[in-house]
Amino acid sequence: MHENEHEPESGSPSKSHKRRWRLAFTAISFTMALRLLRKTVLENKANVLRSLSYVTIDVRLGNERLSFLDVDPKALANVVRSKNNESLVSQYGGVKELVRTLETDVKNGITGTDADLIRRKTAFAANEYQKPPAKGFLTFVIDAFKDTVIIILLACALLSLGLGIKQHGWKDGWFDGGSIILAVFLVVVVSAVSNFNQSRQFQKLSAKSSDISVEVVRDGRRHPISIFDIVVGDVVCLKIGDQIPADGLFLEGHSLKLDESSMTGESDHVEINAAGNPFMLSGTKVADGFGTMLVTSVGMNTAWGEMMSSINRDLDEETPLQARLEKMTSFIGKAGLSVAAIVLVILMIRYFTGHTTDEKGLREFNGSKTKFDDIMNAVIGIVAAAVTIVVVAIPEGLPLAVTLTLAYSMKRMMKDNAMVRNLSACETMGSATTICTDKTGTLTLNEMKVTEAWIGKETLSEDGVSKMSQTVINLLQESIGLNTAGSVYKPSSESAPEISGSPTEKAILSWAVFSLGLDIDEVKKQCEIIQVEAFNSEKKRSGVLAWRNHEKTLQTHWKGAAEMVLAMCSNYYDKDGIIRAINNEERRCIETIIQNMAAKSLRCIAFAHKKYEEENGEVQKLEESGLTLLGLSGLKDPCRPGVRTAVDTCTAAGVSIKMITGDNVHTARAIAIDCGILKPDEDVESEAVVEGVQFSNYSPEERKERVERIRVMARSSPFDKLLMVQCLKQKGHVVAVTGDGTNDAPALKEADIGLSMGIQGTEVAKESSDIVILDDNFTSVVTVLRWGRCVYNNIQKFIQFQLTVNVVALVINFVASVSFGKVPLTAVQLLWVNLIMDTLAALALATEQPTNELMEKPPVGRKEPLITRVMWRNLIAHALFQVAVLLTLQFKGKSIFGVDEKVKNTLIFNTFVLCQVFNEFNARKLEKKNIFEGIQKNKLFLAIIGITILLQVLMVEFLKKFASTERLNWGQWVASIGIAALSWPIGWLVKCIPVSGNKV
Repeated sequence: MHENEHEPESGSPSKSHKRRWRLAFTAISFTMALRLLRKTVLENKANVLRSLSYVTIDVRLGNERLSFLDVDPKALANVVRSKNNESLVSQYGGVKELVRTLETDVKNGITGTDADLIRRKTAFAANEYQKPPAKGFLTFVIDAFKDTVIIILLACALLSLGLGIKQHGWKDGWFDGGSIILAVFLVVVVSAVSNFNQSRQFQKLSAKSSDISVEVVRDGRRHPISIFDIVVGDVVCLKIGDQIPADGLFLEGHSLKLDESSMTGESDHVEINAAGNPFMLSGTKVADGFGTMLVTSVGMNTAWGEMMSSINRDLDEETPLQARLEKMTSFIGKAGLSVAAIVLVILMIRYFTGHTTDEKGLREFNGSKTKFDDIMNAVIGIVAAAVTIVVVAIPEGLPLAVTLTLAYSMKRMMKDNAMVRNLSACETMGSATTICTDKTGTLTLNEMKVTEAWIGKETLSEDGVSKMSQTVINLLQESIGLNTAGSVYKPSSESAPEISGSPTEKAILSWAVFSLGLDIDEVKKQCEIIQVEAFNSEKKRSGVLAWRNHEKTLQTHWKGAAEMVLAMCSNYYDKDGIIRAINNEERRCIETIIQNMAAKSLRCIAFAHKKYEEENGEVQKLEESGLTLLGLSGLKDPCRPGVRTAVDTCTAAGVSIKMITGDNVHTARAIAIDCGILKPDEDVESEAVVEGVQFSNYSPEERKERVERIRVMARSSPFDKLLMVQCLKQKGHVVAVTGDGTNDAPALKEADIGLSMGIQGTEVAKESSDIVILDDNFTSVVTVLRWGRCVYNNIQKFIQFQLTVNVVALVINFVASVSFGKVPLTAVQLLWVNLIMDTLAALALATEQPTNELMEKPPVGRKEPLITRVMWRNLIAHALFQVAVLLTLQFKGKSIFGVDEKVKNTLIFNTFVLCQVFNEFNARKLEKKNIFEGIQKNKLFLAIIGITILLQVLMVEFLKKFASTERLNWGQWVASIGIAALSWPIGWLVKCIPVSGNKV
């Protein structure tokens, strides 16, 4: 650089000198910058002159950066799935560069406009899995046809059809065989329609259970959205217990560990960090810590998506009750098969020995004179009669009744805020003897608010903040702002802040923002978080180690259960900012303050800190002793309305309620009294209230002896909860457990019925549970209990009804075949009865609503038999009545009514069916004499009774050839109805007979 201007001889430097220096400085700076950017682009390095006058640089133009549309979804998915850090850096420039490429922001996320979401779904697909196609209606029809008895019946019908047509021609020869075929098809179609509808119902419930709520950041604001609405580029907020909703990369967070056992089978938790392992796979769960994640792949581009697409979650699994009924069905079926075999042998002997006659009174079998076709027709008729006895004997309606009852109750329970994930829980809940319930959110509203605060030994009034030391205010702001998993979002300076997080976090942050003037963004700018210990149920506290930028010092901040944090403190701040030592007297005084707050049912949270005086940036440990107490806050969480009534209902129903909470003894006792679990005169020292540590320190024998009397367990850990469940089960109790946290999972799994919370519950808790309570309300738990008892009761009603029909049908056919050589009820008639029993009656009795009387009885427990003494009493009485009436008609019907054989058989068939119709009313109430109570509420029951009677009239009066019946006159109809109606007074009289005990 040359300059021709001369320097002035004296005085201050001229403007030209200043310009020279500026130019020289700029040239040197620019050259240094170029040297930093240099890159060898020629193969022969010798040809490149290494001098300041020659520098080769690689300039990357803005439009050459990888754009949003250039990203290949499959390639990106493979990089994340294979956890290939090198490929992530070489292909996409690392996580931060990928954030820019996907047009999102670490803090603010995507814009989330409709246009932006559509663009992302178009480029990267939606977060949905392709499920295997659901079973079609035809599949259910084919499954119904696979029944062995149906196949035998069809074979008999086809043979009968062929021989009938050959013998009598097309006009009259098809009736016998055709009627059976038509009846079989009717049974098959009704069964297929029922199963198809239930399958669709289960699919809907399955879809509902997989719809998880996820928290994402869009346009700087946290939003809870459905897992199906997540798109690539979304920033997802994660905490302990959350399921990773899609494949992605770690952005920010602390102590984040994933449970990848669902993907890899490895039980060890995997640590996630920005440097070594930022990869997060969908389907895995957060085991510890918290953080945010960038979504890189969704739906079928994830490993979880591929795996889920090959799995069709089958909700119609066999429940324990169905398994018990299968055994009963098998036993009755064998009995029916034995009767059918005896009938077959007797009828064959009677026919071939010439002891049977046709309609004209002539012998049917005359040795060699009888045509072969006639013999075959007779044999087929006998086989068909025997097979239909098997059809009517096997109570196939029992498993169907259970399925119908469960499906109906599941649908209704969904309306009552309970989503069933495991079918068996419906029926098991009816047997529950003990409910172990959480406090927060279940018995209480989970709407926390700071109502009381203490600095040192002085309470903080509403205007007390202005009188507080600025040092204490600053430390409290720092403690709350840094040591939180919640967030504060303020769209503008005029608008109110939006606070998100758990109810406890929201309450504390609200107090800090509105009372203490917390600016969380400013606090986070001034401090750098080095280490975080996330809150867990065992330690009941959370802590951060932070570096103060302006002071160059380290600070430890702790927040948690007051007595736990107080135990770590040696000093405390008073409101003037003076640090005072905590001696024994001071400690007792602060403990009294905590106890008094707890007695008002406040959750007491304490804040403490410790400052490292020496400038030591290498300290990486959170101090747990010698802390200084900053202050105490009391959070009020009022009881839910209706909880006390619900607790009283359970107690009246013989179900014991035990409250298990992490709060201290005084808070737990105060809430338990408010809810009606404890009486006010039961103090902390009584055996009704116990601490978790105390309970776990009991010997096994002592635990078993005391567990019945314990009604509140305070300061409990997840292990204590599990221990109580195991102890209760050993005592023979059927235990239901409510829980919402990840640490509740072991107890939820161990319990007979696990009930997780739909709002505050983590995905781990929901996965471990059988039923999800959608509104987190204890009243809904009681609703589930009512429905469980209703399911059990409805199934018992149907068993009584079904077995009555089975016994009567078997006895009538057996006696008639032995006495007359013919069965009074034809194959088509028995199939019609079977249809009434299997489907229509099952539907009518399965849809009975829960009643208050169900909650007035003690629980059935674990070993109670399905068929009680009451049921046996009713069953035997009605079976004896029906058998007596029908046998009288069989032997004396002709002479009593002055009719022929065909009309007599029609009378027997009509009376038999009408007896079942009237007996359905008796089955509605197993013990109560008033069988019509609440009948107007069950419109479906009345509709089914009406349809059954209408179809019976149709069968008798209009389908003579199809049903082998004869028309009946008014007198015969009145007689049939009158005989059947005797079931009602007989049922009333039978219920007057006392039954000792309830067990078989």
